[in-house]
Amino acid sequence: MTYNELWRQLVQIYDEGEAKAIARMVYEERFGLTLSDIYLGRETQLSAADQTELQFIAKRLLQGEPIQYVLGQADFCGRTFMVNEHVLIPRPETEELCNWKPLPLPSPKGEGAKILDIGTGSGCIAITLAAMYPQAEVTAWDISPEALKVAEENARRHNVHVTFEQVDILSIPPLYMEGDRGEALSLIVSNPPYICNKERATMAVNVLEHEPHTALFVPDDDPLLFYRAIAQFGQTALKQGGWLYFEINPLYAREMCDMLRLMSYHDIELKADQYGKQRMIRARKALC
Repeated sequence: MTYNELWRQLVQIYDEGEAKAIARMVYEERFGLTLSDIYLGRETQLSAADQTELQFIAKRLLQGEPIQYVLGQADFCGRTFMVNEHVLIPRPETEELCNWKPLPLPSPKGEGAKILDIGTGSGCIAITLAAMYPQAEVTAWDISPEALKVAEENARRHNVHVTFEQVDILSIPPLYMEGDRGEALSLIVSNPPYICNKERATMAVNVLEHEPHTALFVPDDDPLLFYRAIAQFGQTALKQGGWLYFEINPLYAREMCDMLRLMSYHDIELKADQYGKQRMIRARKALC
């Protein structure tokens, strides 16, 4: 199978530009061939084993499986993360959350800071922040043991220290609310599930059929379910002046502001993503 044959098959489910981009990713990431190599016809020189693998990749792609799962990796903030069906594929909007400067930490390298990432998935947020702030103490929670295995492997690959724990934010064990854990965190950051079930009809089929639903959806009658739980936890776990950073559903940006205000958070600020949608919010716990 040639590059042209691959992308022409993929236009069954993608537009031409995306089909070509996916085909290029396959040849570059899996077989080490650049676009220049393809123009020179070197993709025709793949071994029989490589051609067999290419056919298998094409089959998975034609079934709508995202290219990141097929290749087993996704880029995020300049790093490559292992991904599989147990974790969401990291997205550019979440990169913007990590890069929302300045993060309110006590020192440029994070010395003395304690950061918690809730719903870590692949670990992309926690690992990125641990690399940015190497002297910070970074912890990451997820309800899924399979996701935590992926995150731990990503931390190992990127040589950063993150403490991973299996915790359900909707049912936090008492020990996380007591002792020296209370009023200790400088920052809680989270990209929790925030898509209502009623929004399924507008979503891409490859997302619906392949990405983990527990990391995507919330009940239609309670779209702020996870944000409320995290903000309530933050009332106890954040130190005075500590911050919440969230990626949010733009449909509920105003409701998020109202909820945080009613919970006595201050300095509430919305931020639009690169597409102009209100995608991020931050808020500060009162100083006294």
